[in-house]
Order: sequence, then C-alpha cells, then structure tokens
Amino acid sequence: MKLKIKFLILTSILFTQFIFSNVLEPIGKTKFRVVSDSGVTLKEVDLKGQEFIVVSVREAGSDGRFYAVDADGLVWWSGIITSGADDYKTPSGIYTVLRKKRRYMSKAYPDDDGVNNMDFAIFFTNRGHALHMGSVNWMSHGCIHIAPKDIPVIFDWAKIGSTKVIITRKSYMPFAKEDLIKFGFR
Repeated sequence: MKLKIKFLILTSILFTQFIFSNVLEPIGKTKFRVVSDSGVTLKEVDLKGQEFIVVSVREAGSDGRFYAVDADGLVWWSGIITSGADDYKTPSGIYTVLRKKRRYMSKAYPDDDGVNNMDFAIFFTNRGHALHMGSVNWMSHGCIHIAPKDIPVIFDWAKIGSTKVIITRKSYMPFAKEDLIKFGFR
C-alpha cells in the first residue's frame, strides 16, 4: 500500500509539472485537454469510469464552482468556491487525492487564534494545496475554499489514492448544467 501511495505521489508530481505551465480545459463531461501556451493540444485525458472533482477557479472565464462527478459521469453535487488570490494562484492540473484531515491548521498560514483553519482538508499536492472549508467571500493562499454546507459531503465521498481533483481556469458549467438541474441546483 505504501509503495502504491508513493507511486501515486510521484506520478502526480510529474504530471502536475507537465500541466502547470499549460492550460487544462474541459472538452466534455469526462474529457479534458492540455493546451500549450501557443494553442497546440498536447494531450487529451478521459476520466470516464473514475470519480473526480472539477474545480473551475474563481477567475475571469471560469465558474468559481466545484463539481463532484461520479464514476458514471453524473455531476451530482456542486457549490461555489474561492481559489488562490493573484499572488497565490491555485495550480492547474489533474491531481489525485493524497490525504485527508478532518481538523487541520495550516503550517504556512496559521490563524493567530489557534482555531483550525483548514477543516475537512482534502490535499491534492505535496505543496499543501487542498480543498477545505473556508470563506467563499475571500480568496485563498492557493487552496480551494468550499462552503461549510458543501465540504463535509465532498470530504466523506472523496477517496485517497483514487478520486481525482481537476483544477481548470475554464468553465465546466456547459457540461454540468443538465445534471445539476435534475438535482435541483439553480
């Protein structure tokens, strides 16, 4: 098991370095492509049959939302988010959930009052980036803030070593809208 986790971490780091300097954009409900700065498609990835969380960061051209997608390709949950401020941009890419912590205090940005500031943390990079409970009214230091009503659901559902986290700077709503209407999201 430890060897499998180390392999997943190494693969995530290598894949992240490949994508970080390029653009990751959705082209279907389960399909994404990596596009170079010059507009050339470098790679297409199909996550059909896998569970994943798409995060369309809060920037121009994006949705400022997360979308939970099950293995059947159904978008079953969504909510608003905030992402990294200009000086702390959240890295784009396709990641695997590395670890989860129900109660967690940021080592890089601890709160003076000593209260955990990253509860329900779902870590997706070794540099400390995570989806976690936080204010959706202010930007982060690179993490994804998810509202208190949504994060427990996603935290319980996400699986270490298998659930993917997709960070994009493009809109995913065109692919999610029909499913979200079925579930009563407006």
